[in-house]
Parts: sequence; C-alpha cells; structure tokens
Amino acid sequence: MTSDVGTQRSAKAASWVYSEEFVPEDEVLLRARDRAAELGCPTVLPGVGAVLQVLAASLSARAVVEIGTGTGVASLWLLRGMPSDGVLTTIDVEVEHQRAAKEAFTEAGVAAARTRTIPGRASEVLPRLTDGAYDLVLVGADKHSYPEYVEQGLRLLRPGGVLAVDGALSHDRVADPARRDEVTTIVREVGRSLRSDERVLPALVPSGDGLLLAVRR
Repeated sequence: MTSDVGTQRSAKAASWVYSEEFVPEDEVLLRARDRAAELGCPTVLPGVGAVLQVLAASLSARAVVEIGTGTGVASLWLLRGMPSDGVLTTIDVEVEHQRAAKEAFTEAGVAAARTRTIPGRASEVLPRLTDGAYDLVLVGADKHSYPEYVEQGLRLLRPGGVLAVDGALSHDRVADPARRDEVTTIVREVGRSLRSDERVLPALVPSGDGLLLAVRR
C-alpha cells in the first residue's frame, strides 16, 4: 500500500511538471522571468500564465486589472489572451518592478495604449477604479491583503467577469490543516469565503501554486 501511494504521488508530481511545461514560454517571457529573479520578485508559474491567457481569450477581456505587476510575466500572458484593443491596468508599489515590466512590454511589441501601469499601494488605487467595469481581475501580490483585494476585485467585476487569485495553495500549506501560520490561514480563509459566497461560482485549479477562480454572478 505504501509503495502504491508513493508511486501515485510520483506520478502526480510528474503530471504537474508536464502541465506546467505544456505551453512553453518564449524568449520575451523568459527574460521577464529572469528579471524577476534578479529583483527578488515573485511571479506566476507558466501553468498559471497559460490559464490566465485562456481566461482572457475566452472572456474577450477588454478591461483587466492586475494587482502586482512584478516584471510583467503575468501581464504578458494576460495581454496575449486579450483582444488587440484590450487594456490592462496593472498596479504595483515597486516602481523598479514596473520599469522592468515596461521593458518586457516593449520587447513584446505591446502598444503603449494597451497598458496602464499605476505605481502605488493597491489598497489606495483600487477604490478609485469603476464598479463593474472589468472583465477579469488578477490578485497576485501581498497575501496579507488578499481579503481586501478580493473584495475590491468582486466590486470591480461585471456579471460574468472572473476573479483569479494566484498562490491559492500557498506552497502546498493550505491543504494541510496543521499549518496555521498567518499567511496560510489568510489564504485558506479567502478560499473558504469565496466557496460560500453566493455572489460567485468558484473553482480551485492546482496549476502553479494554486489558482483560485470565481465567476461573478
């Protein structure tokens, strides 16, 4: 029995790696990822990026909000799924990160009018954005603030719009009830809250470090 469990876990791990590499990243994305490593900036894994691209395309998302620009890895995935007239509003407290992201946008040939990079704290920027005006909101920065960002994201979404929360498994800690550190508890509670929220239809996708999705009713 123990051997069977070990074999199953090994197969699951191999399947996860296969899924993460299923849609390969090009040189522009890889360079953006290298900049993230140099700056010590977390970013989405390739499997999450591919899911975000598909979501943006399936929604024909013309208005997207990204909380946590980083060096533009997730931004590029989103932009590639959006229509050519779609605009990405992306927020980050670190100006240096956004500078690196703009370099990636230029390399990718993204028109300047397609991105609106806003430096500052998301908690101060989000309340200034219009209710129900967005097709997709990605939450991917500062897990301590996830509850606030999720609530703001739901306010910003139109009916049928999608909220995406990256890092929803928090390095595989969320699924372990014995893990009760602050960040794990916050992320776990965000998932539980969305699961019981009648305003949305949720799903948890195990791509990357977990991608929590919720469709606004």
